[in-house]
Amino acid sequence: VAVCRGVKVVDSAVRCKRQERWNPAGGAIAHCRPERAEYHIRSMRKKPLNIGILGGTFNPVHLGHLVLAQDAAERFRLDRVLLIPCAHPPHKRPDHLAPGRHRLAMLRKAVAGDPRFEVCSLEIERGGISYSVDTLTELHRRYAGAKFFFIVGADMLPELHTWRDIRRLMTLCTFVAVDRPGFGVASAPKGAKVRVFESHRVEVSSSDIRRRMRRGLNIRYLVPQAVEGYIRRHQLYGAKEN
Repeated sequence: VAVCRGVKVVDSAVRCKRQERWNPAGGAIAHCRPERAEYHIRSMRKKPLNIGILGGTFNPVHLGHLVLAQDAAERFRLDRVLLIPCAHPPHKRPDHLAPGRHRLAMLRKAVAGDPRFEVCSLEIERGGISYSVDTLTELHRRYAGAKFFFIVGADMLPELHTWRDIRRLMTLCTFVAVDRPGFGVASAPKGAKVRVFESHRVEVSSSDIRRRMRRGLNIRYLVPQAVEGYIRRHQLYGAKEN
């Protein structure tokens, strides 16, 4: 590695403003002053990843989840969005919670072929009650240097103070909250990093899909086709295979 007046030259593509020519051999260039040199470095440190997190039971995943993930990815220029189904939610007992393996499989089918989305099995594998602070701590270990954006509805902001170890969680992520009438940044705990954004309103819920399945009604256009096929094939939520 050559040194140009105390500055290491770390790539063969080095240009000096005082010399309008490239040094094809690399190394030091005569008369190249460090404060005037431009370094074109192929191996520069990569920009930190911006990673979105969308958690929930996904019982089952539906088009509303996917539209929300897409809107957040575009609005905040996220490099990827992790879809993380919980093992057991801490604040409620969901009705007819499908086994984790099925919820993971449905998610993978829902986002197959879309490189922006990645299904993360961390909470299912950990088991027990799924606490966001535990998940974010582990994700920081796995994705060192990444910035995390936790996707929530703005109506959840007043409830954040009830989340486990919320003060620590607030240091681990930025909350990106879907706009809801009557809720805003002021609803969040003091010190939380919150950004509110608008998303397409898709009035679909997992509970409604489960009710429709039990009643024998159609769920086409509410979930991806591959997810509907999986539900029927495995007879989830009272479904009957076609």
